[in-house]
Amino acid sequence: MKRITIFLALLILASPAFAAEKDKDTKSEAKEHLQNHFKFYGFIRNYFAYDSRESVSGTGNLFYYLPKDQSLNSLGEDLNQQSSFRFLALTSRVGVDVSGYYVNNVHFGAKVEADFYNGLSGSTGTASLRLRQAYATITWKDLPMNGDGKASVGLKIGQAWHPMAADHPHVFSLEVGAPFGPFSRTPQVAMDANLGDHWTITAAAIWQMQYTSAGPNGASADYIKYGCTPEMYAGVTYKTDGFLMRVGVDMLSIKPRIQGENAAGVTVKVDDRITTVSPFAYAQYSYKKFSVKAKTVYGQGGDHFNLMSGYAKVAENADGSWEYAPLRNSSSWLSLSYGKKWQGVLFLGYMKNLGLADGAADGPVVADDIYFCKNGFANLNQMYRINPEVMYNFGKFTLGLEYQYTAVQYGDKNYNANALATENLRWVANSRVQMMVKYTF
Repeated sequence: MKRITIFLALLILASPAFAAEKDKDTKSEAKEHLQNHFKFYGFIRNYFAYDSRESVSGTGNLFYYLPKDQSLNSLGEDLNQQSSFRFLALTSRVGVDVSGYYVNNVHFGAKVEADFYNGLSGSTGTASLRLRQAYATITWKDLPMNGDGKASVGLKIGQAWHPMAADHPHVFSLEVGAPFGPFSRTPQVAMDANLGDHWTITAAAIWQMQYTSAGPNGASADYIKYGCTPEMYAGVTYKTDGFLMRVGVDMLSIKPRIQGENAAGVTVKVDDRITTVSPFAYAQYSYKKFSVKAKTVYGQGGDHFNLMSGYAKVAENADGSWEYAPLRNSSSWLSLSYGKKWQGVLFLGYMKNLGLADGAADGPVVADDIYFCKNGFANLNQMYRINPEVMYNFGKFTLGLEYQYTAVQYGDKNYNANALATENLRWVANSRVQMMVKYTF
């Protein structure tokens, strides 16, 4: 009896220690479980940029679009021929990927990503956190196909790269090829159906938030809001052995106005609408240290993803409504890269404003009737960019240096019936020298 009493006493004294050890193991397993599902990432990035000319640029003047047209005073001086310099770290980024949650063959994931651009006014202000991407994913894996192949279907719901803007050139500059290719992150519901190892079909319904359409009231998301129709995208991708080819088409239908004035001078409801269709093609090929990428877009409008285009009012009706027609543009880029530790890159871009497909019925289009991308100018006729750069990659540290030459042909703001500026054509150019210092974690 005495031995049993001693044994029970020892067991009672030891039980807190066993419980503590078990609780410690449980917490350790839970911590490991959470770490396996969450992957934090980001980088600290500093840009140092010099421009030889006044230009249109955003994000603290680091996101470059194009040089401004001549602004001549009475002495013949071009007031826009002014150099500038800046360096900032506001494009530093933080993010988290969530993965590993699944029920049977249904997998769930998410991404949240932010940088620090928000809060700046022009080139001054205090940078604060802003949303870049935030979406959830649902993927059905290992779906049966004919033969031995397997398929998967994934849904992406939230803010992410526009399907036409997701393929970037090799350059380290913040605009990654814009405005020679689409650039937009936007709310969307997108589906990717992977049919075996080579083919993917993509479809998406897209909305507008940061990158918006031009219109009578300036750039605004109200035009798609009152249009009550999401932007639609459909595309197909083929990939094999270092080669990838993607083609797709984007359709946008918006209402630039919801009220107008009829022939009697009465303010009435109107049903203005313009619909644009923009196809594109993209290809890339990689072999050892060499990589080449290319993209071309034949755009109707495209101002909502930063293409240098838009649309124009071409007629007024007696009931107060207006008729519109899209401006057409051809925008293309080519990107070449060679090397790993030392990496050389060459980017070439070209854009041509093709104007209206059919001339306006009333003759020349006036400037106020052209609704152009807010980061460009309607009297732009064509533009090109030559951008060589070199990068040194040492583990998680990258140092880059580039020279970017962007030239634009402008015309006088006397537009013809196709809404093109063709008189007194002249070239202006900007030389940008930019250095980047980046540490990735």
